[in-house]
Amino acid sequence: MPIPRIISFTGWSGAGKTTLITRLIPVLMARGLRVSTIKHAHHGFDLDKPGKDSWAHREAGAAEVLVASGKRWALMHELRGEPEPELRDLLTKLVPVDLVLVEGFKRTTPIKIEVHRPVLGQALIFPEDPAVAAVASDVPMQLPATVCGLALEDVDAVADFVVSRAMPLAAWLA
Repeated sequence: MPIPRIISFTGWSGAGKTTLITRLIPVLMARGLRVSTIKHAHHGFDLDKPGKDSWAHREAGAAEVLVASGKRWALMHELRGEPEPELRDLLTKLVPVDLVLVEGFKRTTPIKIEVHRPVLGQALIFPEDPAVAAVASDVPMQLPATVCGLALEDVDAVADFVVSRAMPLAAWLA
């Protein structure tokens, strides 16, 4: 992949999106790709802990708090009433990589793999979402010719699909 690319994973809660992504990342890395992820959280979340200095800085009103160590750094930006940032804006915060895997952002991602488990009793998303290019499921499914069927457990096949079909980031952002 000579240019940065993006692909998203969509599906109902409990379908296995996170599990698939965490299994996929090492496979893609073994192929020589640098991978980053963006995860949308539907509910409020916090990486910080009450009582920590960084938490105290945020509670005091800091707009941003950057915490750094010899192993990693994290930047926490408080919205404080500002609108939730768009995926396009968040992508500019990442360092350049070969591939960005997105979990969530259902309405804004350009190409998607739907993760589906029929046992959950939820309807498929792809009939209503033309951006879904593949369905990864734990059971074989009859799909239209425009949607690729992938076995959820065949991470190498999912990686092949991702590498061949992820959209160039610059084309989507243009």
